[in-house]
Amino acid sequence: MARNSNQIPNSKIAVYPGSFDPFTNGHLDVVNRALGIFDKLIVAVAANPEKRQPLFTVEERLQLIQASLNGRDRVEVSSYKGLTVEYARSLGASTLVKGLRAYSDFDAELQQALMNRKLAPDIHTVFLMSSFAHIFVSSSILKDIASYGGKVSDLVPPPVARALKEKFRLRSTSCLTVSST
Repeated sequence: MARNSNQIPNSKIAVYPGSFDPFTNGHLDVVNRALGIFDKLIVAVAANPEKRQPLFTVEERLQLIQASLNGRDRVEVSSYKGLTVEYARSLGASTLVKGLRAYSDFDAELQQALMNRKLAPDIHTVFLMSSFAHIFVSSSILKDIASYGGKVSDLVPPPVARALKEKFRLRSTSCLTVSST
């Protein structure tokens, strides 16, 4: 249920926004650690039309994340359009959770956090460093590996591994073969 923008945000509700294309074990690690801090976490898939064509639709990403969470309590999965801070405010959340892998992530995320703070002073950003086991994992790299039939099953939750395999199997069978005669 959406709250009106005049309500005071709840400090125990956080939003974890991202494109999650696809959802990785690194994302899952951030979810698990955020649940140790907050009473409720909303994993929010950004429906961002300005980004390049995603591999998975918003609906597919929502389903994959839900399946990957294995019924964890205190987590909701949703999608949104528009400003992340406005979406967080509409849910009564006081905090955005952002996962970081490297300094390059921090630089970009800090700039975004500062702008979000300017737009919505009542919404804070918490940065969670990736666990060492996941620090090198990125959705872009995973898609590249999966597109060539590489093994990604230890980098993504099982539902995502199956979906990647199927997605790229379908893509490879739809390619035209040209032969010389």
